Amino acid sequence: MIYQMLQAGQDVLSPMRLLARGMGGILSRVDQAHPAFEGLRLLRGAMETFGHAGIAGRRPAFDIGPVRVGNRLVEVEEEVVAATPFASLLHFRKDVDVTLPRVLVVAPMSGHFATLLRGTVQVLLQDHDVYITDWHNARDVPLDEGRFGLDEFVAHIIRFMEAIGPGGHVLAVCQPVVAVLTAVAVMAEDHNRASPRSMTLMAGPIDTRQHPTKVNELANTRPIEWFEKTLIARVPFRYRGAGRRVYPGALQLSAFMAMNLDRHVKAHQDQLWNIADGQVAKAAMHRRFYDEYFAVMDLPAEFYLETVRTVFQEHALPRGTLTWRGRPVRPEAIRRTAVMTVEGERDDICGIGQTMAALDLCRSVPVTMRRHHLQTGVGHYGVFSGRRYAQAIYPRVREMIQAHQG
Repeated sequence: MIYQMLQAGQDVLSPMRLLARGMGGILSRVDQAHPAFEGLRLLRGAMETFGHAGIAGRRPAFDIGPVRVGNRLVEVEEEVVAATPFASLLHFRKDVDVTLPRVLVVAPMSGHFATLLRGTVQVLLQDHDVYITDWHNARDVPLDEGRFGLDEFVAHIIRFMEAIGPGGHVLAVCQPVVAVLTAVAVMAEDHNRASPRSMTLMAGPIDTRQHPTKVNELANTRPIEWFEKTLIARVPFRYRGAGRRVYPGALQLSAFMAMNLDRHVKAHQDQLWNIADGQVAKAAMHRRFYDEYFAVMDLPAEFYLETVRTVFQEHALPRGTLTWRGRPVRPEAIRRTAVMTVEGERDDICGIGQTMAALDLCRSVPVTMRRHHLQTGVGHYGVFSGRRYAQAIYPRVREMIQAHQG
């Protein structure tokens, strides 16, 4: 019933939001022709703010414009080079006459689409040949395509690294760091030729026993049966994935927003005044952020529940009890892949030390091939997006990748 209730709410609000956006557009034209009094401008601001606040279940476009490679601007074209029912391997192709390091960016499957890493990709594209895991919305995957849990997530990473070919690099942001470390360990043990030359793990929960945050504590307040009973629903019949058990993206978004509700309320209040006062640039920036933030995807129930249990409740990877398809996962098997971990000083989702724990697990990697960077003054999203990422974090990531390019 929970999915049906969420869907019913969206069905009621969607036409109201369309109407509000239309009214906002009309009031904008009226104001341009005949500058109106403040009350009318505030009404326009309220209409447009409400009209753009709806939840969407479709992936926004990456829409990455030209990037500077060397001394020239280069156009970026998207192409799907491999696909499964649950994900596509997306390549950001550039027409350049130099060979750049190939990097697979593993996006989180945590309620938002891979486009949340648009800024991460745009910066990487300056010096790298970039691919990304473009996870599909589980509500659109037919039930007969089977399950998708942690084992399948890891298998996708291995498959996509093999598609990129030997000599590549991998960079994981947030939630998938455990799966990426697992995949690289399995590939190392199997002497897989596509094993990456370097692995960068950014703000992810390798060991959530280190400086636990509210997110980590929440996962341990209830048994896994509570999460399954309370948060899992079946996809309605209007979608291709009808009958599939999922953790609804709208529910995940509600949880995210509840963590910083005051901040989101203030942002929308500020947006009302941005529009009323004619602050076009600020209003556009707000819309870009929330158009992305409100675009959510459903997670397969198996994947969500296994992640909560294995990563946050059992701490299976750091305790040495994690398995992949029945075989033990041995990070100590990694010997030739350089490892870098990145954390944010003010990260309230992934505490300090949680990602760095990977360096101890990869104890067979020479010390000279293990690096850590703690960025002062940034929270969770600042680790992989924004000014500090571009100016302070990215140069260190680039240096590490180039040092092990071969």
